[in-house]
Amino acid sequence: MAGPSFVDRVMLHAAAGNGGNGCVSVHREKFKPLGGPDGGNGGHGGNVILVVDPNVHTLLDFHFHPHAKATNGRPGAGSNRHGANGEDLVLRVPDGTVVLDAKGEQITDLVGAGTQFVAAHGGRGGLGNAALANQRRRAPGFALLGEEGESAELVLELKSVADVGLVGFPSAGKSSLIAVVSAARPKIADYPFTTLVPNLGVITAGDTVFTMADVPGLIPGAATGKGLGLEFLRHIERCAVLVHVVDTATEEPGRDPLADIDALEAELSAYGGLAEKPRLVVLNKVDIPHGRDMAEIVRPALVERFGKVFEISTVTREGLRPLLFALGEIVTAQRAERGTPEATRIVLRPAPIDDAGFTVHAVGDGSFVVRGTRPERWVRQTDFANEEAVGYLADRLARLGVEEKLTKIGAEPGATVTIGAVSFDWEPAVVAGVGAIKGRRGTDLRMEEIAQAAAERHETDEYED
Repeated sequence: MAGPSFVDRVMLHAAAGNGGNGCVSVHREKFKPLGGPDGGNGGHGGNVILVVDPNVHTLLDFHFHPHAKATNGRPGAGSNRHGANGEDLVLRVPDGTVVLDAKGEQITDLVGAGTQFVAAHGGRGGLGNAALANQRRRAPGFALLGEEGESAELVLELKSVADVGLVGFPSAGKSSLIAVVSAARPKIADYPFTTLVPNLGVITAGDTVFTMADVPGLIPGAATGKGLGLEFLRHIERCAVLVHVVDTATEEPGRDPLADIDALEAELSAYGGLAEKPRLVVLNKVDIPHGRDMAEIVRPALVERFGKVFEISTVTREGLRPLLFALGEIVTAQRAERGTPEATRIVLRPAPIDDAGFTVHAVGDGSFVVRGTRPERWVRQTDFANEEAVGYLADRLARLGVEEKLTKIGAEPGATVTIGAVSFDWEPAVVAGVGAIKGRRGTDLRMEEIAQAAAERHETDEYED
């Protein structure tokens, strides 16, 4: 990273909000002790979202605040009151931000104002007992827990979105060129490495408006870490055209325009991915007599090699107008070749009809591991301190076919089965809550007892009448 004012690579620790727990509640009124379940659902946790903002030009905020946490969903309440959803945390990033995982694999490339990426999804809210009630389970004495939100360790890398990229040795005049053709005001001095961050300028050439950026500190060996070029070469990856800015008046021993260009081309080749980009050559400082003489000497060889060569002076502004119009033509042609970006295409990949949505594997010693999005999510939502909730989980797993699959691969009652982070002794088709709640799994017999008592009172009243 270049310094406190410009940061183009950071680590982001994103944590989405947890879902709120569902509520267990029974409606109560006078003469109506169990009026039915009315526990509300928990709210969903907030997401962590990256959004491209054209007014943001650096990742500096993430350098000082690398941890981002969205808010949790609120738990449900009685009287069918659902918990509030957690608020999404929106993080604004510069145009051209690349998102990588902790291993360095690219996840997405954020280009274009308003482009969004959900860095971490919020956890689902748990269902309350009102949502879990049905004809068989009239008053569930349990609710589902909210899921934890996702956590992600991400690397954010900024690759400037510029049309023209300037490359050259330190003090070749890149910053001076940007300063005289745009409103940018980079630091300029007569010693090397005055530019410590990429400079970006907006240029108008006739009807064409384009951006120009430079790479600071590019010297031989930059692609392997020497100087500052390795940190900033990424900023010219998106450029439509590269411009060699050459100091024709340098008095350093062993330096001449042809040798400088050869050295820089070797670094660009070592970095990779830039070979197909068009090149222009700018011979700078022709206002100095021996600089103009050097430009006349090397010009024929450079024209033969690159085609277009421009002699300029950023001091007298000689040759700038033809250069800018030539760059505008190349940028316009490149934009026309790229065309209008296609709308994002959504690809649907339905699961095969024989895909059960889970897998079961024997791991030795009579143990088994169940993997799958649905069973793992169900386990996370289960309150294992509640016998009814455990019974409800067992019913869901049985309907999904987990018990059948365990039986087919040789699981015996009492075998250790692991789903997600939970391991338990498998007892197929066993009534949950023996000794506490007897009946169908995941049911509450209180409602049935009340219904039976009401029926008996009704029969007694009819007999007395």
